[in-house]
Amino acid sequence: MEYPQIIQGGMGIAVSDWNLAKHVSQLGQLGVVSATALDNVIVRRLQMGDPRGDVRRALRHFPFPDVAERILERYYIEGGKDPDKTFAAVPMYTLEPRVELVELTVVANFVEIFLAGEGHNGLVGVNLLTKIQMPNMASIFGTMLAGVDYVIMGAGIPREIPGVIDALSRGEAAELKISVEGEGEDVLMQFDPKSYGMGVDSLKRPNFLAIISSVTLGQALLKRATGEINGFVVELPVAGGHNAPPRGKMQIDENGEPIYGPRDEIDLAKIAALGKPFWVAGSFAYPHRLREVLEVGGQGIQVGTAFAYCDESGLDPEFRADALRQVRAGTLGVFTDPVASPTGFPFKVVQSPDSLAEQNVYDERPRVCNLGYLRSVYKREDGKLGYRCASEPVRSYVKKGGECANTEGRKCLCNALMANIGLPQRRPSGYVEKPLFTAGDDLPAVVRFLGDEKNNYTAAEVIQYLLESSGIEFSIPTWSVEAVEEEVEVSYEGAKVLV
Repeated sequence: MEYPQIIQGGMGIAVSDWNLAKHVSQLGQLGVVSATALDNVIVRRLQMGDPRGDVRRALRHFPFPDVAERILERYYIEGGKDPDKTFAAVPMYTLEPRVELVELTVVANFVEIFLAGEGHNGLVGVNLLTKIQMPNMASIFGTMLAGVDYVIMGAGIPREIPGVIDALSRGEAAELKISVEGEGEDVLMQFDPKSYGMGVDSLKRPNFLAIISSVTLGQALLKRATGEINGFVVELPVAGGHNAPPRGKMQIDENGEPIYGPRDEIDLAKIAALGKPFWVAGSFAYPHRLREVLEVGGQGIQVGTAFAYCDESGLDPEFRADALRQVRAGTLGVFTDPVASPTGFPFKVVQSPDSLAEQNVYDERPRVCNLGYLRSVYKREDGKLGYRCASEPVRSYVKKGGECANTEGRKCLCNALMANIGLPQRRPSGYVEKPLFTAGDDLPAVVRFLGDEKNNYTAAEVIQYLLESSGIEFSIPTWSVEAVEEEVEVSYEGAKVLV
């Protein structure tokens, strides 16, 4: 099997959206969409009026039309909502989620993968977070309905996900253990597509790549996973977003950042000895680093930051342009915040004005947990299970048995990451959610794509730089478009489709 040399990282909430993934896939590499919070993303796109009609076009291809129609009736607003009104609320996940929420999750993931793969035969992948447990089975099923080629998962130990993929590919019900904080035992959550009227006999099984930060974790997953692991993405602590904590007791340096040492270094030769294809992520978006991985037996690299700030990404265009101006001026920094994320994992934060990275902006935000993706399950005093997040109001978190110290410095990533893509919630009080941007430590190095005069760059330029400078043949495919009544006939490398 031929593997791509470049995996475009699955970033944020819809920073790695279908548009970016599609561009990368058309260029012969693995375009990846982020599955995080896609239920809210599709709702807000529909509430904004779906101006280009992309969501509605994808919904027409959903294999269960009655489900798609219910979502359109519930959320679509012709011409878009009043800018001063709030977006419709989406129910938060529980161990027994509401039927309409499961339907929305499946449909949203289908839509994103369908649009990423529409009109070409390139590879398309999806990135999920192990920490966001409860929506994951429905999310994976939605991507499989759309024919996803790769499922990539990190931010935890995705031991049971291969088994979930196997079951869904056979048209069977899947199950997943959900972690319970404290002294509670893990509980089993089940997902049967047939019970939601979306049963299928079989689906293509996508390749599964686990994101790991050590050889030991790779060995453990190969031994204990519930199904086949087809490869690894080896992520170093300089990568953007969530990072694995330092091995051993976490220590903080004089700047307030976690200290990573020799135990956190990864021997790529030992990774190669695991016998699975692998890609390396974290400041590896350079031709010499790509050659280094290829020479040791790897397949290539995963690239996040360089794609996050290119023209095709879902990042808010105004911030992207401002960030690149600051990169050119050398004034934009990245901080590894040990406490920002409710997950407890270190999280890379771009130190941008008017974002939650600024203490005064953070202090002004009324604490609330109304999206709930990073909520944890815990056992209440009465023996029942409840849900809490270290970013929710402190009094509420402590009342639920959480320790007050766990709330200090915690930021609401769910709402902030929605703001990052220009879809912030406006509360009834008038408060508009603020962003919190992330990037890898090598964000300043994206200046290499700008040259002396340019203020922006494309995904194609990133790929061309990495491959051609590594001695790998690369050419940009040529598209031709011919109008055919109300449809468009698209030719791509000899294949024609109507869209």
